[in-house]
Amino acid sequence: MNIGYLVTIYPRATHGYIRREIQALERAGHRVHRFAIRSDRAALTDAADLAEDDLTEHLLRQGPVRLALSALFWMAGRPRQASRGLRLAARCGTQGGRLRHIGYLIQAAHLARRCRDLGITHLHAYFGTASATVAMLAEALGGPRFSFTVHGPDEFDAPVALSLPLKMHRATFTVAVSSYGRSQLYRWAQPQDWRRIHVVHCGIEPELFPTTLPLPPSGPRLVAVGRLSEQKGFVLLVEAIALAAARLPDLHLTLVGDGPLRGRIETLIRARNLASRITLTGWADEARVRRELEAAQALILPSFAEGLPTVVMEAMAAGRPVIGTMVAGVPELVLPGETGHLVPAGDAQALAAAIERLAATPLETLAEMGHAARLRVLERHDINREAARLAQLFAGA
Repeated sequence: MNIGYLVTIYPRATHGYIRREIQALERAGHRVHRFAIRSDRAALTDAADLAEDDLTEHLLRQGPVRLALSALFWMAGRPRQASRGLRLAARCGTQGGRLRHIGYLIQAAHLARRCRDLGITHLHAYFGTASATVAMLAEALGGPRFSFTVHGPDEFDAPVALSLPLKMHRATFTVAVSSYGRSQLYRWAQPQDWRRIHVVHCGIEPELFPTTLPLPPSGPRLVAVGRLSEQKGFVLLVEAIALAAARLPDLHLTLVGDGPLRGRIETLIRARNLASRITLTGWADEARVRRELEAAQALILPSFAEGLPTVVMEAMAAGRPVIGTMVAGVPELVLPGETGHLVPAGDAQALAAAIERLAATPLETLAEMGHAARLRVLERHDINREAARLAQLFAGA
């Protein structure tokens, strides 16, 4: 199959799961052409991300004049489809801004032309945001059929403004990355469209986690990984560490990530006298994240909102139990008492109690939980199996 992948900004440091999915499809013999509306190259440092950026065709790199001329050429030869695309863009623009959607229409016409030139028969967009809008408009303008993957939580926060019900209705199929995500899409989809909403998990590459390393004997040693933003709950995690530290003299947290709340988190660490208890590493590549997981006894995820975090899968594949909040798809992986612990989101006391419960658990029991976690994630999130399921959906379309 000859497939196009479209992402609004690609690649980004947080898009490893998209790269793994594309590469798994390619290993299975499918041709995948990467499209993105724009690049984030200036922010990339990882060699794998830079290589992926080189493979990606960024629409806005054409420049406004060439992009507009390409779009006009395409639409002039297809007046009926052009009229349909204009009406569709205007309909979406009533919620999301008409001028912005004229821009999406121009990008979509150029994209439809490029798909024809490249022989692409199916276009898959990642996220239900601008990328899905452009893919939908490209199809209306005579481009290939389209589908899209929804992660959440962003799409679930603004489904009407994003025209999510319309996109699901017009798409050949829609993918959610968890059963929870599918249930949220059901809320906004017409019942007759439910049969075309499927769950395909994000995946990990099992060969990157060939074995489980022994747990560090002292601790508890915890690691948290993610963007330092509001939805990740790291400010609350600092408060939970402060509560637990009074009773756990060897408690230590390594916080891997960067983002807009870093200054606030650093200030709070100083205010709570936790500089010796919490290490901020800043952004780290995938290899560094795996090393930090191996050095920890457990991953802790204090999120307020999520899709289904890749780092949970990676921690479990490394044989580490997870302390997580009961949000989105997290409870589909973390089974209380078996592969980790779950607590209510937004509850620092509950997080602290879970940390203390982990500290009181014998090392042998933690190792058993880690082994169960590894088996569960490898069964549910092998990227090669999940990509094969997606390929079946492409073929069935």
